[in-house]
Formats: sequence, structure tokens, C-alpha cells
Amino acid sequence: MKHLLRLLFLLPSAVWAQIGNWVENGSFEDHLSLPRRIEALGVLTSVEAWYQPTGGSADYYHSGAGRECGVPDNKLGRQPAYDGQAYCGIYCSKDEYREYLQTQLKQPLVAGRSYRLTFYVSLSENSSVAIATMGGLLTADRVGDTSRGILMRRTVGYVAPDVRQTVSSYYRPQVQNEVTSRLDDTQHWQRVAGEFVADGGERFLTLGNFCAAAHSNPGVSDRLTGLLTGAYYYIDSVTLRCLDCDTADSSAAEPEPVPYSVGDSIILNDLFFEFDKSVLLQQSYHTLKQLLDLLDRHPAMRIEVQGHTDNRGAPAYNQRLSERRAKAVVDYLVGKGISPRRLQYKGYGDSRPVADNHTDEGRSRNRRVMFIIRDL
Repeated sequence: MKHLLRLLFLLPSAVWAQIGNWVENGSFEDHLSLPRRIEALGVLTSVEAWYQPTGGSADYYHSGAGRECGVPDNKLGRQPAYDGQAYCGIYCSKDEYREYLQTQLKQPLVAGRSYRLTFYVSLSENSSVAIATMGGLLTADRVGDTSRGILMRRTVGYVAPDVRQTVSSYYRPQVQNEVTSRLDDTQHWQRVAGEFVADGGERFLTLGNFCAAAHSNPGVSDRLTGLLTGAYYYIDSVTLRCLDCDTADSSAAEPEPVPYSVGDSIILNDLFFEFDKSVLLQQSYHTLKQLLDLLDRHPAMRIEVQGHTDNRGAPAYNQRLSERRAKAVVDYLVGKGISPRRLQYKGYGDSRPVADNHTDEGRSRNRRVMFIIRDL
């Protein structure tokens, strides 16, 4: 059984300079749906390629959305978009409550290369304070948890043979606004920008405030209404550009495409759904984009998408859930222009395990969506 990521190749070094912005959908224009209201405990699923990595509920705004989520006027304040007709918003409270935005980059960063991250923020006039330390964190792996507090690095170690201890520490974002320069403009967009040298392999960008409240330089202003309990920022126009990738070896050849055969079964790695539901989460964006690219490169390819579950729950329920998840992938592809005639879907529930259902790791492997190539 093959894995999608192994069948698709990374860009050769000669193409690094052509990427331009390494951030997908940096102006938040592309969306799957338009929200109708602000959900206090909601999950960010509307905007393509972006998601919330913690329990803090980031928000999406668009000129075509409902009144609470509109542009320029919305429930949290008023601000025209910096670019286009959409933006996102997050809390960076005067206490330890936090919200963040996260996305997967188009390609992993290249070790030793210099990059410049830029994004724009505007403080909601209904905030009670402004802060300074908005920043961008680049990591090799997804970071996140289910809390609604500061996103922390958590390291698990053993203090005795049978005693584990979790140690939390603050992340140090590669780019962070100067602590002495408070981001307090409610009328205009303020730029947050900085340069750094990549360690190599960074694939994820997280935006937000990574500092404790006391170290965020919170301050009040007579321009703020104080209706909100902390600092709420609109975010727009996120760009990450390589500054010296034009020096890459232009003689580097593109690798040969991997051959495919009718009957190949390919697992869709990193496909995420809401718990116990068939709603695709935006953490799945890059996997779905790779599948779209594959189908675009092979216009005669026909596939069957298959859903599978572990053995927890009733067999009939698992079969329906697996089918709905397979259908969700097909619906996404059709919405992106793939002909329905090229796509089939089927759910198998827990009837075809590939690992032991008695272990967490085995159950995780059994919960999968894959596709079979039916025709080329």
C-alpha cells in the first residue's frame, strides 16, 4: 500500500525562487463557505488552508458573509480589508487567553536560506487593551493543544523509571513585533515583519501572541471602547518570501514522476475530520491539494475513494461514518472542478483493518481514507 506523500515529489532547488509567497491563501480570499455568525466555541473551517491549532476559536470575515462576520463591518468592530475582501481575527487577551492561526507552507523551508515574514494587523476598536508582541512561529511539525491559553512547548521526560513529567516552556517565534512598539492603531493596518535564517524543514507557520500577558506590553487607549475583555486583532496579507533562493543551483533537474498503475491503493496521509463527523478540517488542505494536482496531471485517471474506521462503536454506525467521510473527499474534489464521472466512493467501516485494534497506534492506522486507481 502506498502513501500519497511518497508518490508526489518536492520542488527541485531551481524552482525555490519561483514559489514567491510560500504561504497558501495569505490574504484569506479562498474559502469553502461563508460564516453567518461568530461562534464563541467554534472551529475555523471556512477559510482554505488555515485553521486554529488550539481550543481558542479564531474567526473568519468576508464581505459576502453574514452580518456578524462581514467586511468592513462585523460584530467585533469595523475595518476594511488590507488586501481583497477578507481577513481573519484572533484574541490576544490582557490575560492568558489566546487564539492562534496556523497553516502549512507550500514547501518546507531550506536550511541556511534567508526568509522574510510579513503580515498586517489592525486592533479592533472594541478591545480593552492593545499589545505589542504579535509574532510568527515556524516549526517542522504541527504545534497545538486543546487548551485556550498560551501555546507552549511541552516536553515529556522521566524523573524516575516509572514517573513521567511534562515541562512547559515558551516558544520563541522567529519573527515578533518589537515589545516597545505597541500595535494600537484601530483605523489602519500595521505591519509586523522580520527576517530569519531557516534551520531547514520548517513546514508550519503559526501566528499570534506567544508571550505572557505581563510581557506583551499591554496598554489602554482612549480610542478603545472596552466592550471586549482583551486585545482583538484582525490579520491580513500574510507573506513569506525567500530572500536568497535565486542563488539555487539552476542546473538541478526535476525528478522523474512516479509511475502509477491501475489497482494501486494510496493512503491519504494527514486527512483530518471533526471528531465523529464527516466535516473536513483545514489541516487536510495540503493532502487534498496534492490529490487535486494528481488528478489534474492525469486527466484520464478514475479513482474510488474509500473510508475506513477502527472497531470502536457499532459496525453499522462505523460503516455510515466511513462512507460519509469518503463522500466528503469526493464532494471536495467535485467542488474544485473534478468531474463526478471520474470519482466513486465507498465506506467499509471497521471491516478491513490494517493494524491491531487493541492498541491506540493500531486504531489510528485503521482510521484512514484512501483511494484506488480504477482507470488511467
